[in-house]
Amino acid sequence: MARTALLAGATGLVGAALLERLLAAPEYTVVTVIGRRAPDIRSPKLRFLSSTLEDLDTLADPLTADDLFCCLGTTTRAAGGNAGLERVDYHMVLAVARAAQAGGTQHFYGVSAAGASATSPAFYSRVKARMEKALAEVGFEAVHLFRPSLLLGARSESRPGEAFAQKLAPMLAPLCIGPLRKYRPISAAEVADAMLLVARSGAVGIVIHDLPM
Repeated sequence: MARTALLAGATGLVGAALLERLLAAPEYTVVTVIGRRAPDIRSPKLRFLSSTLEDLDTLADPLTADDLFCCLGTTTRAAGGNAGLERVDYHMVLAVARAAQAGGTQHFYGVSAAGASATSPAFYSRVKARMEKALAEVGFEAVHLFRPSLLLGARSESRPGEAFAQKLAPMLAPLCIGPLRKYRPISAAEVADAMLLVARSGAVGIVIHDLPM
C-alpha cells in the first residue's frame, strides 16, 4: 500500500541515513523533509518544506503524512547550553509531533537515547525522558521510540568528544553484554534500518526500542 512519510532532522547522522532508505523504499511514494536546510540528495519522491520548526502554525498547508519520523537532536555544546538543548530535543520535537498529529498523522517514529530517565543526574537524559513522556500523550495510534547509545558515523559538524568516543568504540563494544547491551555503540545506518523495519511492521501502541534490537 502506498504511504507518505514526513521526516524532521534529515541532515543529521541518523536522519540522513533514514532519508536514503525512505526514498529507496517502494511503499513510500512521497517523502517530505521539513527543516531549515534542504538535503543534498535528489529524488522525484522528495519534497522539501522550509521551516524553523517554530513557525508551524503559519504553514499554508496542514502538516501531515502516514508516518512521521523524527531524528531531531543536538548537544549541549552545539546548542549553546541546556536551554538550547531543551529547545531542540524537547520543544521542537513536540511541536512537529503535535502539528502532524493534528493534521491526521497517526504513526510516530523518533530517536531518543539510551539511559533516558526522569531521575538521571544528566540533563540530557532527563530531557529525553520528558520528551518520551510527552510524545506518549500526543494522541498517536503508534509511538515508537528508539534509544541508541553512542552513534557511529561521520558527522558534518565537529563534535570532538564524540569523535574521541568513536575511536574507543571497538574496545567498548565487547564489554556491553547482558543488561549493558543497550549501551553498545551503534551505527546511524543500523538505527535507520531499525526505524524503517518497525515502520513496515505497522505495529501500534507506545513502544520503547533499546538498540541494537
